[in-house]
Amino acid sequence: MNTAIIVAAGRGTRMGPGIDKLFLEVAGLPVVAHTWRRFDRHPEIHHLCLVVRPGLEADFEELATRLDIRKPYTLVPGGAERQDSVWNGLIRVPSSTEIIAIQDGARPCTSDNTISRCLESAKRTGAAVAAQRAVDTFKEADNQQRVVRHLDRSRLWSVQTPQCFRLPVIQQALSEVQARGLNVTDDTAACELIGAPVELVECPDPNPKVTVSSDLPIVALWL
Repeated sequence: MNTAIIVAAGRGTRMGPGIDKLFLEVAGLPVVAHTWRRFDRHPEIHHLCLVVRPGLEADFEELATRLDIRKPYTLVPGGAERQDSVWNGLIRVPSSTEIIAIQDGARPCTSDNTISRCLESAKRTGAAVAAQRAVDTFKEADNQQRVVRHLDRSRLWSVQTPQCFRLPVIQQALSEVQARGLNVTDDTAACELIGAPVELVECPDPNPKVTVSSDLPIVALWL
């Protein structure tokens, strides 16, 4: 069994005060609705776990009815940090889960092809992440915004979601994060901490994340 954890508990502070980016309408539906429906319709996903802000459970139940969600799902309260939200999801997934796919709720355009390839890679290697090669030139700066080093972009990748794992791998990785009192914003960083290999799955399809208001027209175009 493959389970998707959709992380939908963030507040999206970069969008502005009082704005819940996940419920902004784009292409006729809230952002998170597109994400949920993509994973619900994917043939290799069998169960969904949505990590949501406490108090919003009724909104997601209503959304499930609106979307005609077909697969079993669990609503789980989010934690203080993203890694806490993911952990809350992990402890609620079905015991028969083999592969976990962790997806940002604000990344609604992920293609079926990308999801399938990440699942396949994780089954083979233990951990995999959708990624795109860097195309811009990157510089490292000091705290005065002065360039201190040129970075070789041929070795740089932008990582996205889904991030897929064999269940024991991500459980061990996040347990180590907790034991050390660390804060990671990326699940594969936890795998790096325990020395678990992570395979980059090159994503040829558009896979933008809604972070600021200017992202909405781009996402609407791809949807």
